[in-house]
Parts: sequence; C-alpha cells; structure tokens
Amino acid sequence: MDQIRYLAQIPKCINALCNVGGLEVRVAATQTVSLHPHFASTDSIWYQNWSNLSVVSLHQPSVDSGVLSEEIFKMSEDHNYRDKSFTLRDGIKVPAIGLGTYRVNNYDIVYETMNNALARGYRLFDTAAIYGNEEHLGRALRELLPQHNLQREDVFITTKLAPSVNNKSVRRAFNRSLTNLGLDYLDMYLINFPGYAKQNPKGALNKKRREETWLAIVKLYDEGKVNAVGVSNFTLKHLRELTDVMAIGPMVNQIEYHPYYVDTELMQYCLQNNILVQAYNSFGGLSLRNNDLMEDPVVKKIANKHEVTNSQVLLAWALQRGVAVIPKSVTPEHMEENIMINLKLTERQMLSLDALAVKNKKYSWDPIHIA
Repeated sequence: MDQIRYLAQIPKCINALCNVGGLEVRVAATQTVSLHPHFASTDSIWYQNWSNLSVVSLHQPSVDSGVLSEEIFKMSEDHNYRDKSFTLRDGIKVPAIGLGTYRVNNYDIVYETMNNALARGYRLFDTAAIYGNEEHLGRALRELLPQHNLQREDVFITTKLAPSVNNKSVRRAFNRSLTNLGLDYLDMYLINFPGYAKQNPKGALNKKRREETWLAIVKLYDEGKVNAVGVSNFTLKHLRELTDVMAIGPMVNQIEYHPYYVDTELMQYCLQNNILVQAYNSFGGLSLRNNDLMEDPVVKKIANKHEVTNSQVLLAWALQRGVAVIPKSVTPEHMEENIMINLKLTERQMLSLDALAVKNKKYSWDPIHIA
C-alpha cells in the first residue's frame, strides 16, 4: 500500500518564501502555492524541499517525528485510494479507507456487510465495545476470511474502550473485546471518549482517569497485545494532556471531521505531532435523508463536474487533506462508491469545500465540555 499525507505539492524547486498570509504563500515573488488550510495563519513558516516535492508548514517538526518523510507525502498519480494506507510513527500501516460498523448489530446483516466489504477491497473494520457487535464481527470474519483467501494479518481490526469502563478494569475490558472478536491481538485500540459514565463532565477526576486509562492501554501496547493505540473524540486540551506528559502518546485521534466541521487548532496539533486523524461522520449526520451537508450546493456542483457522487467528493476532500476515513454503509452500491474513489479535486474545489467550515456544525456528540 502507498502512503498518503501531505501539506502542499509544488512542481518546481523553490528557494524562498515570502508575503505569508491567509491561505496563500507568495514564493520568490513569482510563484504562488496554497498553504494547507489547517495552517492558515501568519505565523512563521517552515519549508522543506526534496527532489520532486516541496512542503510548507507552520513549524519545523522534531527530527525524529517522521511526519515529513518523503515516503509519507508520496501520492499516486491516479488518486485511487482503495489500496493506500497511512504509516503511523511506529511503522504500522493503517488503511486509508475503512468500514464503520456503528449500529450494525444483526448477525445476518453483519455477515452480509462484511462479505460485500471484503469482496470490494475493504480491509479495515472499525467497531467498539459499546456498539454491541464485536462478537458478530469476529464470527463473520472467521467464516469469511478463508472464503476470500485472506489471513488474519490481511485485515485491520479496531475496537474501542467503552466510557463505562473503570480505569482499573482496562485489561479486563480489552480481553473481553479480544474474546468477542475471536482474536489473539488487536490492530488498534482506542479510548472511545474523554469522559466517563456516571462521572461529572466538569469534574477534575476525568483528567486523572484519562491518564490512568492511557497508561493501562500503553502497557497492553508494550506487551504486544495491540499494534497501535489512540483515542477518539479527544479535543486539543484532552490530547495535549497525554502527548505532553506521556512517554508514548496517542498515534490516532478518531474524530468527527467533514467540511462543515473542522477544528483547525486540533488538526494542526495532530499533524505537528504525527497523530493520524481518522474521520467519522464524513457525510454529516447518521441519516443521509435531508442531510444538508450531502445536499450542499458546493458539494453537488463539484460532484456534477467530476461525474461522481456527493459522498465521493466528501471522502476525496478528507483524503486529500491527509485524513483517513471510515464511512459506514450496509448497501453494496454505497460501499462500492465509498472505496472506489479515483478522484483528484482541484485546489479551487478543495478551498471551496474548506470554506464551508464557517457553518461550524457538528452532527455527533461534543466532547468540548468534558473537563
């Protein structure tokens, strides 16, 4: 699988940057490149040039961060993302497109969905303890992998620690998920939410429990029981609490992310600290009916221009911004659309979608009030 993640591609070698402001950077007073919108600021710019690729960023990353390696920033010419992956800082490769399984609970539906997904090239499957479908997912995989000539190592399984779990019970919850899934290791384990059940969201105990929970998860990682560890729904504040003080910080932050909702500061922090952002709710709300994002005139205009679906435009936008996606679908046609993306949006189209963030509309739970 190729790796995809970038800030900006510049076709020629560039010697200087100047007149930084807004979304554009004037280069040598003659050439203009677009600055990644997650870094739209007049702050200092860091610049790096390779033989065929140049990158601009607000800050120079640490030498060992690996964020700006040439390998990570490579992109294929055809922009077919089905077989692409992101490389985490520990070398683990995460498929760029996965399948979300929230509210897919009936075994027959799980089986049929997994069968269709595997046939279409899906290799990452995202679940959580609170989804209540781990056992169904594991059973379906055991039956289906041989039918598709696949081994366990050919798929990437993510599950999440439930908010109801006491930090002292992390190992027990992890082992329960392993048993439910019928696995002897996990590809990725995430903290589902920064708050805890039956806990005052404003209480100081949330921070203490997050830190203790994270230490327990890192121990599982150190023992080789899980290949990658991360969080979900963490704000910048929550993320900093772990990355600033822990020896091993989150490798992934799974969050709501789409043109109507972009947390610029959080995205900037994740990129600077080599934390992969994995998006859910890429199409807006859970229901596609009367969905204002899917029906937004800007989205529809771009889709018509490329003769693709609205959902493909939204996924391509996220992928071109260096964000992994896990769209949910149980419909074969939609599953096909979501993974067979062979589309490159123009810079103007990308910026027109970026501009929709002024709506600042979230469709899912908001962790901003969790202390």
